[in-house]
Amino acid sequence: MHTFCMSAFHEQPLPFLMDEALAVTPVSGKLPSYISDHRQRLRARFMAGGAAAMPEYELLELVLFRAIPRRDVKPLARALMDHFGDFNRVITAPEARLRDISGVGDAVIVELKIVEAAAHRMARSKIMQTQVLLSWDALLDYCHTTMAHRETEQFRVLYLDRKNVLIADEEQAKGTVDHVPVYPREVAKRALELNASAVILVHNHPSGDPTPSQSDMEMTQRIDAVCDALGLTLHDHLIIGKSQELSFRAEGYL
Repeated sequence: MHTFCMSAFHEQPLPFLMDEALAVTPVSGKLPSYISDHRQRLRARFMAGGAAAMPEYELLELVLFRAIPRRDVKPLARALMDHFGDFNRVITAPEARLRDISGVGDAVIVELKIVEAAAHRMARSKIMQTQVLLSWDALLDYCHTTMAHRETEQFRVLYLDRKNVLIADEEQAKGTVDHVPVYPREVAKRALELNASAVILVHNHPSGDPTPSQSDMEMTQRIDAVCDALGLTLHDHLIIGKSQELSFRAEGYL
């Protein structure tokens, strides 16, 4: 793993990190005009044309402005993009991996995670309390937003009522890069607690390939059998890859 050397990128402390603030020498004076002008131009272009008006590294710069108010953040934005690949992978990267990049500290990580959390909330708001079978594209967008760039497997269960309205979205388990433990009885038990009538299973493949493994197939069959015995419907099992997904129902596995 490459470590980028940019010792000049010392962050300004967040207001609530007072212990760090004591250790940082305040930077006095105004921003150099070339940095100030650059920031003004980026903000103006964003307000005029939105995200489509700029490349991803400049969108990342806009986020970094808040975390590093008195430095040129373009080299750091490019370093993050080079290291992680794209904007989505930067904001969803684990904290430990972000800290591998010189110049990234608490302030930068907080700003990135605020953007990530906002994206998740917005995507989730489009499917909660809706008939998800009629909002399938919104459901897929949500699953990709929250799971496609994770580096370990996550297993989620979406619980639906009799009208197929989504009443709960819960993480059932976390795993490793290629395995996540799932307990069919726990899925069914939680469905009964919520008075749900149907479920949709969702998990990601960090490899990016949504092709189901043999264990994926067997686990799905076990959950389907438990649900069937309790009068619950298993609508689908979605596997989320990096840029595409696989539906067990569409592929004929259910």
